[in-house]
Amino acid sequence: MDRLEGKVILVTGAARGLGEAVARIGVEQGAKVLLADVNDEVGAAVAASLGESAAYVHLDVRAKSQWDNAVADAQSRFGHLDVLVNNAAILRAGALETFPLEDYREVIDVNQTGPFLGMQAVIPAMRAAGRGSIINVSSTDGVQGMGGVIGYGASKWALRGMTKIAAQELGPLNIRVNAVNPGGMLTEMSKGIRVPGVELNGEQVQLRWALNRFAKLEEVANVILFLASEEATYTTGADIPCDGGATIGPRYIKT
Repeated sequence: MDRLEGKVILVTGAARGLGEAVARIGVEQGAKVLLADVNDEVGAAVAASLGESAAYVHLDVRAKSQWDNAVADAQSRFGHLDVLVNNAAILRAGALETFPLEDYREVIDVNQTGPFLGMQAVIPAMRAAGRGSIINVSSTDGVQGMGGVIGYGASKWALRGMTKIAAQELGPLNIRVNAVNPGGMLTEMSKGIRVPGVELNGEQVQLRWALNRFAKLEEVANVILFLASEEATYTTGADIPCDGGATIGPRYIKT
């Protein structure tokens, strides 16, 4: 497939999980991909497995200087940069009453400030390229309330708002900005996380998710890469769910 031929994509949080899936499918569809993460050994190995169309760069999304370095790296390696996937995120769970301030600040720094810095950093490169697509990975927790994830939920709600503001400001530069809201993904980030008082069983999954199952990573990655492609050139400022129907409301009855 050559759906993404000519595209240069920077993906954060690309060493594993959804970010890795986006990078792999992006290369398969003809793009050049710069994988960014703080997990250097794993990230570099993933990039190496993808061949000459991929490379790896260390990027702590909280650091403006590292964003500048990553953008410069993409331009020097691949000639330009026209797609950013703001995927890097962390999750901390706990009750509001006892949630540590340091945990809250860390989640906001990574999940909200990181994409802010990323969007700022890529504007000059995208302006030079004459086009751009920024895809911010939010969450169903940024669409509905979810007890036990006060920091994560706050950051994902904020990211959706930031997406719409950025789309308004960057539209005249032919830079599109959209949000994808996954739900029901089982990734390394979510493994081992326990929200107080919440244990999902098979019946709950059936009642919450219309499709009666969790997502495959490639199903979400394909939505992200659609927004990166020329098939989505008139789509900006959108909130696109990829959640198996979790946010349309529960059925209340089993089928």
